[in-house]
Amino acid sequence: MAEKEQNQEEEKNQAEIEQEEEESKEKAEEIKLKDTILLQKEQLEEQEDRLKRLMAEFDNFKKRSAKEREGLYNSLISDIFSSLLPVIDNLEKAVEAKTEDESYKQGVELVLKQFKDVLTSNGVEEIQAVGQTFDPELHEAVSSVVDETLGEKIIKEEYRKGYKIGSKVIRHSMVVVAN
Repeated sequence: MAEKEQNQEEEKNQAEIEQEEEESKEKAEEIKLKDTILLQKEQLEEQEDRLKRLMAEFDNFKKRSAKEREGLYNSLISDIFSSLLPVIDNLEKAVEAKTEDESYKQGVELVLKQFKDVLTSNGVEEIQAVGQTFDPELHEAVSSVVDETLGEKIIKEEYRKGYKIGSKVIRHSMVVVAN
């Protein structure tokens, strides 16, 4: 009987050892699972960070491309209209010229108005000069005069009109400045 008790005790110990091994295996699997979850979380965070950076980079690319397109468009428009500005100058001189034929003069005025409307619809605007303070960014001084009625650096006269698109100057105004 002692042998039976010993066998039962050994079986009991063996069962406990097997149970401990099973629990140990479960804990090891649980630890492994937690490590896997942590690793996957880190990978997910890295991918999410890369995605956010990529989205920000793409957004910057879109903004930069739009700005470049707008700049290119304005550059093309300014090139085209700068070649047409002498035509406008000549039409303005034709309107100022004295003529006996009023219908001819009205026709020239209408062509000039139509031309200016095309400029305006494309974002081209005249640079204001007479009575304004001289700005070397917008105006080109061709001479200066002493005029006590005007303040310093005030534009007295305009020889040639200047034009701009947005903040880009197509042609500077040729002016006479009082000092």
